[in-house]
Amino acid sequence: MSDSDAPQKKVKTSRTERRRNARSFTLQALYQWQVEGSPINEIEAQFRVNNDMADTDVALFSELLRGISAHKNDLDTAFSLYIDRALDDLDPVELGVLRIGTYELMHRIEVPYRVAINESVELAKIFGATDSHRYINGVLDKLAQKVRAAEVMARR
Repeated sequence: MSDSDAPQKKVKTSRTERRRNARSFTLQALYQWQVEGSPINEIEAQFRVNNDMADTDVALFSELLRGISAHKNDLDTAFSLYIDRALDDLDPVELGVLRIGTYELMHRIEVPYRVAINESVELAKIFGATDSHRYINGVLDKLAQKVRAAEVMARR
């Protein structure tokens, strides 16, 4: 039996990659929510049915999607202090990424602030406009200095 005949062993997806996939699906679901206005539970159910989530942290996907929709006004208020335009003028992808990053900074304190910012920047690089990742980085960095002041100061 040659190597090519041997059954292929599936490589286990890392925890980091499972979380990254959850954030990616969350951004796509938030985009749909922002554009269509459908109920978040319907969008979540649709995503679970229409996507292969075997390599995704589904619990994180659900937490982010439900948490962001439940705390939308607080999240928007928190990062609005650091944006240079009205919320309505933000690109829907940028808005979704800012909401994910802000939610993680404010509600998932077990996630280091640098990880929350970096993951949001990576989403913006993949889904956003050319330089939106720089904008996201700047806004979330300023927000982190406020909502995670002790952690930020300890890292300097």
